[in-house]
This record gives sequence, C-alpha cells and structure tokens, in this order.
Amino acid sequence: QVQLVESGGGLVQPGGSLRLSCAASGITFSLNTMAWYRQSPGKERELVAAIYSDRSTDYADSVKGRFTISRDDAKNTVSLQMNSLKPEDTAVYYCKATHKIWRERVYWGQGTQVTVSS
Repeated sequence: QVQLVESGGGLVQPGGSLRLSCAASGITFSLNTMAWYRQSPGKERELVAAIYSDRSTDYADSVKGRFTISRDDAKNTVSLQMNSLKPEDTAVYYCKATHKIWRERVYWGQGTQVTVSS
C-alpha cells in the first residue's frame, strides 16, 4: 500500500518560514520524481517545486529564490523549505510521487494546510 504523509504545515506570519516534509512508503522512492503542489480555494492545483531522481529541480516562478526542495532517498522523504512566506502562499500543500519510467504510477498525499497571515 502506497502512502505519502505530509507534515509541517501551520500558521505563520508574513516573512516567516516553514518546512514541509513528506514521508513515502510502498514505493521505490529513488525511482520517483517527487513534487510539491498547492491549491487555494477557487484555484486549480499548481506545481510548486519538483525534484528528480538525479536531484535536478524545477520551481514555479512565484517561489524561486524563496523555496527549496530536497530529498533523502535513504529516508524516503522529500522536504520543502519555505522562506519569506507571503499571504499568497496560503494553500493546501500536497506531495506527489511519479514513477520516472511508468509515469501512470502517480500518488498523492492528503495535503497539509499552510496559512500565512498576520
């Protein structure tokens, strides 16, 4: 059974930082592209950051220079360090795993709420 479990969300003031983590089980973690998406009310889910098996990364323009994605293949975890948070970063953040060869194997976590507000 595949599970992706996010943690680390919460309430933070503008300019603050949070670190999200996603623990994966039931997959060969090192063969998966890992990504963070977010969705706010009334908006479509959007890609925030992705990290590939070779550790190359992609970021949404809106978070470049503020967010950093990383992975630990030994611990089957992917993290998202979020700095200089803005109110517009408020959303539910989801972890996603995509097998790099069999790309139809896609798994999502349940999401964690991030609220940026004073």
